[in-house]
Amino acid sequence: MSKLKTLPFDPADYLQDDVAIAAYLTEALAAGDAGHFQEALGTVARARGMGGIAETSGLGRESLYKALRPNAHPRFDTVQRVLLALGVHLTVQAHARSAVPD
Repeated sequence: MSKLKTLPFDPADYLQDDVAIAAYLTEALAAGDAGHFQEALGTVARARGMGGIAETSGLGRESLYKALRPNAHPRFDTVQRVLLALGVHLTVQAHARSAVPD
């Protein structure tokens, strides 16, 4: 009997176009966990190529890796620059029910 060989799953292998990237990041953001979104952002940056994202965003490659590592707390400006380099942006919309009383 032969052993079944498995490979680790890497979502970066499947993020091949802007629509997939936007959907992936939207779902990660909707989870409401900043760490999960940050990990997803790092995955997308790897899928697109860290060197190119670093250059386009104006961040150093090492700074980009540090900002997107687990348990890092990147500045919002850094996140915005990475999103811009990826060709996506955040959108804010109201919840179905408003948190503000009438």
